[in-house]
Amino acid sequence: MNIAAFGTAAEADIVELLRADTHNTVSLIAEEDGGIVGHIMFSPVQIAGGFDLPAMALAPMAVSPHRQRAGIGSELVRAGLDHCRQAGVSAVFVVGHPSYYPRFGFARASTFGFSCEFDVPDDVFMAMELIPGALARGAGTVHFHKAFKNA
Repeated sequence: MNIAAFGTAAEADIVELLRADTHNTVSLIAEEDGGIVGHIMFSPVQIAGGFDLPAMALAPMAVSPHRQRAGIGSELVRAGLDHCRQAGVSAVFVVGHPSYYPRFGFARASTFGFSCEFDVPDDVFMAMELIPGALARGAGTVHFHKAFKNA
């Protein structure tokens, strides 16, 4: 499903590496008629700069091409954020479309003082506080799981 949604195996490889190497993930699927039509995953991040914060990265998220623009991705994001909140996660970071993620409460991470370890445009690296004020306590560079470096 990830290959169909993205056109390459990179995201599917990331999912497999995350599943094999970390137990602190949130992984949800969307099903229709007994088949998987969507998947979202959240994995822990590390923040350089002496800032200790239970935070996650939202990635990857995929919806089967024939079911895109049907609200499945939005449902997965909302459900995943709820799972993270219930697990005590303070904030979530994402590298994604700047016109899509703000509808869930994401804003430029730089406005909170955070940068991404990857060279990405400022408007695509976003953060969302799951606990109000969580990101106001510090700043730093967000480092994703090593699976993202091998993709």
